[in-house]
Amino acid sequence: MPRFASLLIDGRPVAARIEEDNSTGKAATTAAAATTTTAATTATTAAAATTTTAATTATATTAATTTTATTATAVPLRGIAELGRDTPSDVLADDSLLDRDAAVALDDPSVTIRPVVPRPDKVICVGLNYREHVAESLRDEPEYPVLFTKWASTLTGPTDPIALPAESTKIDYEGELVVVIGRRARRVAKADALSVVAGYAVANDLSMRDFQHKSHQWLQGKAWDASTPVGPFLVTPDEVPDPQALRLRTIVNGRTVQDATTDLMIFDVATLVAAVSEFATLQPGDLILTGTPGGVGVRRDPPLLLGPGDVVAVEVDGVGRIENTMKEEDRR
Repeated sequence: MPRFASLLIDGRPVAARIEEDNSTGKAATTAAAATTTTAATTATTAAAATTTTAATTATATTAATTTTATTATAVPLRGIAELGRDTPSDVLADDSLLDRDAAVALDDPSVTIRPVVPRPDKVICVGLNYREHVAESLRDEPEYPVLFTKWASTLTGPTDPIALPAESTKIDYEGELVVVIGRRARRVAKADALSVVAGYAVANDLSMRDFQHKSHQWLQGKAWDASTPVGPFLVTPDEVPDPQALRLRTIVNGRTVQDATTDLMIFDVATLVAAVSEFATLQPGDLILTGTPGGVGVRRDPPLLLGPGDVVAVEVDGVGRIENTMKEEDRR
């Protein structure tokens, strides 16, 4: 099954299937330019994908893995404005909803990529889910998932600039794999948990550490408005058959600062879905941010904290890449 996105097309909210022309070879569509070389919309690249990409717009790009770039097309789903409660897995699989007459190139200037699910019922986050991060945080390894929440207002698009709050002086990055729920689920067994997953995305759990550490609860450091980019697309499980076999990297100003594989999670995706569904009914479009690996900025020596102008990218192999530039907050 292809990938899906929540878009604005000429300012109109649209849920769309993202289809790629792979006639020249497989290529991965991303939502941010790589930190190496970028080119204009019409440019193609003849170098390997690890060194070169072609930037298509400020909100969407196509990373080339062959000598010819892949063309991505957004095909709207009739009557559906965004991914969420109204787009369970069976709806995403319904080809009759595709409005091909309204299809538009993903790199068209009229297209903006929104958070993959702009208004989820629940945004559930997992802390301390990689042993290296537990160790650098000087914590004990948890016996049960460490859970906290965000609101829909916390989310922002995969290439949107992020306004840094003036109140915080310790702003940090956290690259994460995101699970998107595709079916209503309550008390689902771990053995069945992956069957309720619609797909996967990428997030940066931007954290205001000075606020996070004001109390034993983390909410005030994790839920600032428009501070958590999520996207670029919902990638269905047929493209990610094993969510514990992925590589995640976070890159700050061209420097790789986190690099880990998801098999290193303390609680795997199936365990997390089962654990949350034990006490809360999961709905289509709910998001679970599965935790960050070691290498966060506040624990480095010297600390690597974010300021205006910094560019942070998070990429998960086979899922996608987000990239956001930090900026000063306009408080007028």
